[in-house]
Amino acid sequence: MIESVRTSTVRHSPIRPTPTRKATAGIAVLATVLSACGLFGPDQPDTVSQQFADALNSDDVQAAAALTTDPAAATAAITAMYDGLGNKDGTYTRTDVQESGDDGGTFTMDVSWPFAPGQEWKYSTTGNATKDGDDWKIVWDPAVLAPGLTDDTTVRYTTTTGTPPKVLAAGGAPILEQQVVTLVNLDQGADTAAVASLLSPIAPTITAASLQQDLAGAQGKPVTAISLRAEDLAPIEPQLRQLAGVTLAPQTRLLSTDKALASPTLAGLGDLWQQGQDASAGWAVQLVGQDGSAKSVAGEQGPDAPDIATTLDLPMQMAAERALADVPQQAAIVALRPSTGEVLAVAQNAPADALGPIALTGLYPPGSTFKTVTTSAALQAGAATPDTVLPCPGTENIEGRQIPNDDEFDLGAVPLHTAFARSCNTTMGRLAVGLPPDALQKAALQFGLGVDYVTPGLTTVTGNVPIADSPAARVESGIGQGQVTASPFGMAMVAASIADGSTPAPMIVQGQPGAADKTAPAVPANVTADLRTMMRETVTGGTATALQDIPGLLGKTGTAESGSGPAHGWFVGIKDDLAFAVFIATGDSSAPAVQAAGRFLR
Repeated sequence: MIESVRTSTVRHSPIRPTPTRKATAGIAVLATVLSACGLFGPDQPDTVSQQFADALNSDDVQAAAALTTDPAAATAAITAMYDGLGNKDGTYTRTDVQESGDDGGTFTMDVSWPFAPGQEWKYSTTGNATKDGDDWKIVWDPAVLAPGLTDDTTVRYTTTTGTPPKVLAAGGAPILEQQVVTLVNLDQGADTAAVASLLSPIAPTITAASLQQDLAGAQGKPVTAISLRAEDLAPIEPQLRQLAGVTLAPQTRLLSTDKALASPTLAGLGDLWQQGQDASAGWAVQLVGQDGSAKSVAGEQGPDAPDIATTLDLPMQMAAERALADVPQQAAIVALRPSTGEVLAVAQNAPADALGPIALTGLYPPGSTFKTVTTSAALQAGAATPDTVLPCPGTENIEGRQIPNDDEFDLGAVPLHTAFARSCNTTMGRLAVGLPPDALQKAALQFGLGVDYVTPGLTTVTGNVPIADSPAARVESGIGQGQVTASPFGMAMVAASIADGSTPAPMIVQGQPGAADKTAPAVPANVTADLRTMMRETVTGGTATALQDIPGLLGKTGTAESGSGPAHGWFVGIKDDLAFAVFIATGDSSAPAVQAAGRFLR
């Protein structure tokens, strides 16, 4: 089935009660003792009314129906009642019997139907009994089962909800709300060519042949060709309704208000929305007519679920999506507000969508963007200062690993800040070798990389920086290769930590920050200040000069080997109270990521 939207949706269906074991019905003491020819004569110790109640309590539909004057109608009504209420847990207690001549009488029953904790339908019914030859029968009337029940109505249990909440962007505009979508269903024999001509302008992959193939594989059953938003359905609805074998089935779903909005954050926010709906659920027992009309006879309305106020900046989100739309490879952008940890934008393109939420949980080698961590570790260890002059040869064999710079550029001996801005692999590899095995792991944790966060509405993985036990492993880790991995979200957290001087708790629902599974000591303020200066130099005179027209931008480029294919490209940036990461898989260099960052910011 094809959706007319590129976004996650949440279906909401009434929750059926979980069947529970029926309590044993109590047998009431008779209120009135009738004569030998009445309902309670000594020759009939179990009266027909008690037998009827006992059969219902035993869930014996056939036995209960057989005690009535119309077993067929009684069987259908009792069965429909059990089906509509979703369980057979009703308890019928016969409470009173009155004689009405020698061949009739009336009785009452107290009834209780439990559905869920705090949900119980209690009522009383009245029935008539009559003598049929030598036997007594219940005069069949559906109302003996439940008040108001007739031959033309059924009874059902349903959950209820109040006004559906909305999911709001930071500015208060709705980004997710419950909407009506319409399924276009095709029966066997439908005119697939006519249907395809109407649907292909909305979904170009739909053709007469594709629809025919779907029908052929359905083994005679109907198929759903597409689900359409209201604005997509309206222009073609009259034509679709005229086609034989085509039916339109409306449903309610949680959808983005703009179908161009397709952030991977919407799935988690949709889950929160559903939790709110579930928590606000009420219940009702309804009498349902043959025309589908329903009248509530019992129940309680739940409280309205509150709207969900998010931190997403809608203009920034759409800018991020536009920046990636034409990138042929999988691509992602994550933007945060360093001072608060607010998630401002999470975007990825259609090729990335096919792999899942890679912006939040996809793990890749971070390449040279990890030099922010390596440099922080070296500065904290006292191995160098920003002005320490270090060699930057075009290639160098370090602990058996031949490390080249990009195109083997050779700077000779330069200050660390220049080696950082120009992204010297050889300099960083040599620095990393001299660090303790756990130095890079500890430095990464100080920036949130390798920390797991439990954040309401947001599922994330930051990355993994294992202890580098060997010098060769430290060389690889120092340039963001080997066993080091990071997600775009994780590298955005690194940028945010450098920008703010401490690692913020990520947050996508206002007032509900995430909780970290571990904490690390803060990076010294002078170290993060030095890193910010070096990242500014990267833009003004290093590997990101293509962005030097953007005032105040700080950044770090990254190219990461990805195995046998082209390298991945990265860019992490800081501008005022904005930190972000751009990732483009198999981009072959950092240039596509830098270009996407420019489109995003400009």
